[in-house]
Amino acid sequence: MTKIVILPGDGIGPEIAAAAARLLAAVGEFELEEHPIGGASIDAHGTALTEETLAACRAADAVLLAAVGGPRWDAAVAADPSAPRPEQGLLGLRKGLGLFANLRPVRPSPALLDASPLKRDRIEGTDLLVVRELTGGIYFGESGRSGDSAHDDCLYTVGEIERIARVGFKSARRKLTSVDKANVLETSRLWRETVNRVHREEFPDVELEHLLVDNAAMQLVSRPADFDTIVTENLFGDILSDEAAMLTGSLGMLPSASIGGDGPGLFEPVHGSAPDIAGTGKANPLAMFGSVALMLRHGLGLEDSAAGVESAIDRALEGGLRTADLGGEAGTAAATDAVLANI
Repeated sequence: MTKIVILPGDGIGPEIAAAAARLLAAVGEFELEEHPIGGASIDAHGTALTEETLAACRAADAVLLAAVGGPRWDAAVAADPSAPRPEQGLLGLRKGLGLFANLRPVRPSPALLDASPLKRDRIEGTDLLVVRELTGGIYFGESGRSGDSAHDDCLYTVGEIERIARVGFKSARRKLTSVDKANVLETSRLWRETVNRVHREEFPDVELEHLLVDNAAMQLVSRPADFDTIVTENLFGDILSDEAAMLTGSLGMLPSASIGGDGPGLFEPVHGSAPDIAGTGKANPLAMFGSVALMLRHGLGLEDSAAGVESAIDRALEGGLRTADLGGEAGTAAATDAVLANI
């Protein structure tokens, strides 16, 4: 039987993880196994990612993560900078599973075109994919403090850029937009040179354009429907994909997939742990459900099941489902019921 490791994590994580388990039970037969990560793992084991959890994830067919982090652990780090951070669990998992590519699709549901802060005519027809490099760049470079100064080093190799560029080109339907800061950063100049070479040697039939990251941020809200696939480095991808989430009306609507080599992929909603509503039953589970769909498609090869989940989400929204972040009153349980009724 297909084995899925579920990592509920912190904040609203356990609530949306339980909702995802209900959805999976309605879709098919899977063996589900839960393990702690993030702050929950720190509380239980003193580390954000245990060897046992990492080993279980490596042995699974796919990994579904809900959310990590919260103010309680932030306060502990503020008091003692050497204290473990919940986010270390996520970074360690990405590194431990060799997950170098993060895929974040942005396709506003027709029922939510008026929920976005942008006008309907700006976002109508938007169907884009952000491909973010996940294991290099400033998040994994050397960092430190000395007196009244601090540094965070950004490092990329040609090999790292080549492999994420290939994911971008293979994902593009008509055009790949590569985002960098080549007018300032040496790493971005290497990025642009490498993407150009991969394009020339391996994917000459795919249209390629380059945008500086500040211009890309502006164009993403002024003409989002013109984009197809965006490929960019770790920091820029983190920021741009969260900006793109608002095209859907709420950060609570955006799923993601992290993939790499031959091992299992990691699938998670883009939103955080929302500690302010944890335990209230108000969490929007739809980004988690979208992540289940990406897991079914990219992690398990179950395209029909993935399309069924996405269709059920759209039909539930068309039927009037609105959670608090979308201006409605439906809680986690009611939103889950509405989607399950359309499976």
